[in-house]
Amino acid sequence: MEHLTSVRLTEDPGQHPHVFAAAFNSGDPAAVEACYEPGGLLAPRPGLPVTGERRAAANTHLMSLGLPIEVRPRHTYVMDELALLIVDWEIRGEGPDGPVHLSGTATDVARRGPDGLWRYVIDNPNGCA
Repeated sequence: MEHLTSVRLTEDPGQHPHVFAAAFNSGDPAAVEACYEPGGLLAPRPGLPVTGERRAAANTHLMSLGLPIEVRPRHTYVMDELALLIVDWEIRGEGPDGPVHLSGTATDVARRGPDGLWRYVIDNPNGCA
């Protein structure tokens, strides 16, 4: 699946965090949204999961910092059509309001779609926090 920014989804679940990072760094909110299943959940803060338009707004807010996200996948566990992804991530630099340093270890769940491509079902950037 190709997006306006040429970010492509992957058939390799271990590469999905890199696909997300490329979409995020493209600055294209639609490319980021394509990394999720339609009902996919994002937990931008512990205990406060969001879906749909609120998920898109949370990601767009982070993208508005104008800083790239870096990801370092740590573990990928696959069982049939589901994958658990443990991913270290960081957003760092000079934002519009001053220095920014956000980081964490995500515990994410992705699912292989009927097209063979992986998308987030659960994106939990703060892991067990």
